[in-house]
Amino acid sequence: MSPVSFIVFVIIILSSTLLLRRRKSRRGQLPPGPPGWPIVGNMFQLGSMPHRTLNDLRDKYGEVIWLNFGAKDTMVLLSAKAATDFFKNHDLSFADRNIIEIMRAHDYYRSSLALAPYGSFWRLLRRLVTIDMLVNKRINETVSIRRKCVNDMLIWIEKEASQGNGEGRRSIHVARFVFLSSFNLLGNLMLSRDLLDPNSKDAAEFFASMIGLMEWGGHPNISDFFPFLRWLDPQGLKRKMKRDLGKAMKIASKFVKERVEEMKEGDRVRKDFLDVLLEFEGNGKDEPAKLSDEQLNIFILEIFLAGSETTSSSIEWALTELLCKPESLNRVKAELAEVVGPNRKLEESDIENLPYLQAVIKENLRLHPPIPFLIPRRAMEDTNFNGYHIPKNTQVLINAWAIGRDPDVWSEPLSFKPERFLGSKVDYKGQNYELIPFGAGRRMCAGVPLAHRMLNLLLGSLLHEFDWELDCCKETMDMTDRLGITMRKSEPLYALPKSKRCI
Repeated sequence: MSPVSFIVFVIIILSSTLLLRRRKSRRGQLPPGPPGWPIVGNMFQLGSMPHRTLNDLRDKYGEVIWLNFGAKDTMVLLSAKAATDFFKNHDLSFADRNIIEIMRAHDYYRSSLALAPYGSFWRLLRRLVTIDMLVNKRINETVSIRRKCVNDMLIWIEKEASQGNGEGRRSIHVARFVFLSSFNLLGNLMLSRDLLDPNSKDAAEFFASMIGLMEWGGHPNISDFFPFLRWLDPQGLKRKMKRDLGKAMKIASKFVKERVEEMKEGDRVRKDFLDVLLEFEGNGKDEPAKLSDEQLNIFILEIFLAGSETTSSSIEWALTELLCKPESLNRVKAELAEVVGPNRKLEESDIENLPYLQAVIKENLRLHPPIPFLIPRRAMEDTNFNGYHIPKNTQVLINAWAIGRDPDVWSEPLSFKPERFLGSKVDYKGQNYELIPFGAGRRMCAGVPLAHRMLNLLLGSLLHEFDWELDCCKETMDMTDRLGITMRKSEPLYALPKSKRCI
């Protein structure tokens, strides 16, 4: 054993001994949970699909359970009842975030709305998004942009499907085209440009860097469970994140500089999200007078991270469920045919008249929340929750996947039944704790109004413009999932689109 390995081994043993003694002294105050192994705790007991494994523990340990991941104390919520108590009565006590190590690269978390420490700067970021960017008035002003990006997606799909090498049409990778469309859509909202222009080198590099950020974010990092190993970065994840994040920030900085020059020359006609950020003026007391270059760059990156991957995974799952349930597929297609008609494309103004399409989106998010554990919370102080003592700095995982299958609130919870939402007031906007794919409380996703439009417009357009089929060789659909930065299908959906008319 090398000297470095021996020192690390000794540190682990000493730290683990102290940790086990501390936990043992307070064990009676904590929620119940499965016994862990020495040193690593429950790290290797949850398998590759921890959202499922933890849901299975509910019958034995209850709806609030306690786990140890190395040095990380963790509370997990598994029911709508527990989530209701959490968000209604204890939201402020758990308003901070648990920050994973890779998000400390370039101090990303400090300027991120999703991850920033709870306080005045976080409130500023939240206000910028909810009041200056994603209010209905501004969303309504960008309807034509979303229509253009969806039209581009439909053209790409038709072109790809028609290249069947003399053997007719071919199946396409659905999520890929939705991801590219979402990426361009966000590029237009944020920067007033298509970022997948094949002639743009910066756009191509920015896209590649963003894919890297999503990949590193989906890997479990041993440094998060044993903080004393952070300096070693044993898996190299932080180094990779720092590299790709640095590339993306450099390109984002170039976009910002170009915009500043345009503003000086007075060439701006339509205001986009970047203009809002550049024109911001704070009070200089509890908020900065202006946003720094680093804060601007990180804000831009977060818009893409939050919007493109989650949207594409949700649409992939929704189309998968519909292909497995022909009666639901036929019903939503009939609704689209009646409301939109055969001679025009679906518009955002149609969405409110398409209750079954909206029910499909809700039912899909119930069964397949994009981020099964949401973004982990952190206890800001010692808190009494559900009769248990929860120590300060405890990580909190809210298993939205399990809550969407809670048998106490959902009939036939494992079945895909959009009809359950017809005539129901249950929605995913943070007030109904049995359906929280975007979270709830102070730290819920600020982009829900935009996500609502994007999800309905994208799925509705795919269904209205094409008839979808599985390959004839596909007798069954693989419904297993894999957990990365989002919950994707283990086997990507390839489906055959047959155009109903000229795209």
